[in-house]
Amino acid sequence: MPALRRCGRFCAIALIRAGLLVCFAILPDLPPIHPPAAVAQRVRIEDIWQQVYQQIPDLPLENQYVNTETGEVSTNNTLISRLIRYHVYTKGRPTSYRLDWKLTLADYLDANERMEPATYPSGTALRTNPMEGDKAAIQSLNRAQRAALVNALVSLFNPNPEPEPSSPPPSPAPSSSPSPSPPSRFPRQPQPGDAQLLQP
Repeated sequence: MPALRRCGRFCAIALIRAGLLVCFAILPDLPPIHPPAAVAQRVRIEDIWQQVYQQIPDLPLENQYVNTETGEVSTNNTLISRLIRYHVYTKGRPTSYRLDWKLTLADYLDANERMEPATYPSGTALRTNPMEGDKAAIQSLNRAQRAALVNALVSLFNPNPEPEPSSPPPSPAPSSSPSPSPPSRFPRQPQPGDAQLLQP
């Protein structure tokens, strides 16, 4: 009886292996796997933060922190580079939409999600975790500066947005006699004086 079980298991394993070999032999060649868009973005982030500072030069750099490995000041580790990495990698938010960038700024303003020092970008790479200094720097910006920052980030991450029509399509010239308009499925827009029609 035990020999029969061993023989059955051996046959089952042999059949499974043969089946897998046949499956892989008849599969078409699969195209190579391309890196995800996030990997391509990683390279662009290094360019984007510099362009943000070119567009808005009065933004604080916050690049005075010392690298734990080299013992030197990390001048390329700036407030905006950390903000972008927090937005993209820590929170996983898309870079295309103003609302998502505003949510990230709300995190820095303590008005949205709580920020964790353990997961903050460069928190362990620098001798001092820059999170509190970065939050203070963002909180020191006025509303116009924050709006300019959001606009710069969205425009730099989306250099070719879908074009909006520059002008409405030309309408036909009005004729001298008014033509009756077709009935609309929607009620007409309120006009000045309409409220007086409700009086008894």
